[in-house]
This record gives sequence, C-alpha cells and structure tokens, in this order.
Amino acid sequence: MKITGIIPARYASTRFPGKPLVDIEGKTMIRRVYEQALKAKTLSDVIVATDDERIFKEIERFGGKVMMTSQTHQNGTERCAEVAAKLDADVIINIQGDEPFIQPEQIDLLANVFKVKLEAPSIATLIKEHPFHVFDETLTNPARIKVVVNNNLEALYFSRATIPFLRDSSKALSTTFYKHIGIYGFRKEVLLQLVKLPPSHLELAESLEQLRWLENGYKIQCAITDMESASVDVPEDLEGLRED
Repeated sequence: MKITGIIPARYASTRFPGKPLVDIEGKTMIRRVYEQALKAKTLSDVIVATDDERIFKEIERFGGKVMMTSQTHQNGTERCAEVAAKLDADVIINIQGDEPFIQPEQIDLLANVFKVKLEAPSIATLIKEHPFHVFDETLTNPARIKVVVNNNLEALYFSRATIPFLRDSSKALSTTFYKHIGIYGFRKEVLLQLVKLPPSHLELAESLEQLRWLENGYKIQCAITDMESASVDVPEDLEGLRED
C-alpha cells in the first residue's frame, strides 16, 4: 500500500497572511511541517501543494517536493485532491500546514488505520479524549471541534457545540468527550469523489466540511490519540512556540 502525505499551503490566509513562511526558530513553518512529516515511517512520499510562487520557491530552496495548484480551491481538501489525481498512491494523508511540530507518530497512527482494518475505510481521522472534569474552553470554545462516535469508533457527528449535551449532570463521569484532531486520511478514489460533492446543509450550518461527507453517506473511521500538537492560526499563536 502506497501512502502519500500532502501538505496544502496557501499564502493568502485571512487571519495570518504569509503564515507558511513565518520564521520559527530559524526555519519556516512549512519547512518544519515538511520535515516532521518525513519522519513518519508509513509515508512513501511527502509533497507540498501550494498556489503561491513564494511558497513553491521556499520548498525548492530546502530540497522538498512541491506541486503548484489552482488558486480557486476553497479548502485544503480540494488542493490535496488536485495533487492526488496526478499521483500513484492508494491513500492520501492530508497534513495540516500550520502545525510545525506535528508528531510523526500521529501521522503513522492515522496511516495504519488503512492497513490494519480488514476493510479499508474511506476516510479516517484522529480524536483525543477530553475528561469531563476538565470542563474548560476546549469543550466550550466553538473553534475547537468536538465529535461523537459509535461503538466502532466511526464518527456520528462533528460540532462546534459541546457534544454530547448533558441533560443530567449526574451522568458526567460516565460520559466520554472527544475533541477532533484535524488530520485526515483518504483512499485516493474517495478523495476525488468528495471534492465533487456540493456543500451540504449541516456543513453550511456549522462551517465544517466533514459534515458534507457524513451527509452523503461516507463513513469516517476515527482512531484515538493521546498526542496533540499546537496549531498556528493567528500571529499570537507563535508566542511561546518552541521546538522540544
């Protein structure tokens, strides 16, 4: 099985223009993500997908692999799909370009979901358990995505709201909360199908693209991780960000 990691990267971020090229302890963020991805044991290849010449030149400068994509893509999934369509690969791992210290073990955990299951899933992602007694902004902040799963660890729903809702607080200790870790794996042919789907009602309501896939009947297999790396959404997120 050939598993390829693709890192979508665009320059024109609304909240942080030029984010992939920001310097973090002597290296650009996109280089740090790329080098971390190279450490994953399961990936056959790692490629950056970008629509910007400045990012393209930076990847070439440090010897990485990069492909230019259209500027019309609405999200990283579409950017990944354009590159994936040109590759000889069975599985695509969409690696977030704003997590400079992503752990390669996270990538391997997700990639191995496609290897160990008797029937390879269409889509896979990572989730992390969050204890109820730590009822902090992780559970209440709409920017942090929550997920509920069935007994097979397949996603039932993703939300910006706190799910499940506790009608009876006495049930708190027996309730498991999961937060979504935003890295996805796709069988290549499924990824190419997903980007042809029109936006769905739930997706538009929550502004969560994965709800489009669920609404169209695709299953999303989840794997539980105890790792989580910091993401950079705004310049303030760089404060205190250091390599271990």
